[in-house]
Amino acid sequence: MIYRENTLLGKSVSAIGFGGAAISGEGGGYGFGDMSETEAKNLLSEAWDMGINLFDTAPIYGFGLSEERLGKYLPKEAIIVSKGGVDWHSSRRVNMTNDPKVIERMFLESLKRLKREFIDVYMIHWPDKNVDIRRPLEVLRKYQEKSVITHIGLCNTNLEDLNKAKEIAPIACLQSELNVLNTKAFDDLEGEWKKYFSMSWGTLDKGILSGRVTEGRKYNASDARSWAPWWNKKEVVLKIEKVKHLANILSDYNISLTQYCLHFNLHFYGVSSCLVGAKTSSDLVQIASHLQNIPDVATIEEAYNRWNS
Repeated sequence: MIYRENTLLGKSVSAIGFGGAAISGEGGGYGFGDMSETEAKNLLSEAWDMGINLFDTAPIYGFGLSEERLGKYLPKEAIIVSKGGVDWHSSRRVNMTNDPKVIERMFLESLKRLKREFIDVYMIHWPDKNVDIRRPLEVLRKYQEKSVITHIGLCNTNLEDLNKAKEIAPIACLQSELNVLNTKAFDDLEGEWKKYFSMSWGTLDKGILSGRVTEGRKYNASDARSWAPWWNKKEVVLKIEKVKHLANILSDYNISLTQYCLHFNLHFYGVSSCLVGAKTSSDLVQIASHLQNIPDVATIEEAYNRWNS
């Protein structure tokens, strides 16, 4: 496992972070299919044993199930990242708000589910045009001063919110979507993300860039891809065809899709840690093997340019 020394977190951090939505499907909300309690326990244990020490989650992942499982099955030394702002009603209808009262309640609920005295990194999940980012940041800063939050971060943020947030609290971490199909969120930050511990989600674009998403694939009800509006079938089909073209180009360099996508984020963009939602032991083994063979940055760029020409 590759580690990145980072003074913001004060410790070595694995270049691959575990995406907690992978273990929360049957709980509902944002998840990717059923996983039994035993399977989740074993997968988390194996991830830890192989050197992954960064675990990303959020309450909406399984309506709390992901956090509960991380709390039960990870050692206290694990670095936990959680978020606030994507809430839900009793009917489980999702409610997105950065209202300070909601953020505070969600943080305290996450703390209980994770069975921790503090959370390593706590982030605002999404920008909210109706709430000035400085208001929920005042709440997080209060808990940081009490040592209940170690580091504060912003997820899916923009330059305006980032600058406002820094008026209230030191921002240590940024997290946004990044993959070879979509670099917009990072590009829009105009290089500012390089000043922070940066995490990328969507590394394999919900499976499309693994090559395992096919046009006729069916998903069960506990997999958000079976019902979510962001899983647009026409767009997915177009992406599948584009990924096939990329795979053909990569064959000239003897590089696999997954290997390329990991190193595109880690070495071409230079993010601190790539979040990957492994579902099985074989997924973890494959990820680990890809980290041992790092393509030359010039090769990554050449293949990317050929693909987009």
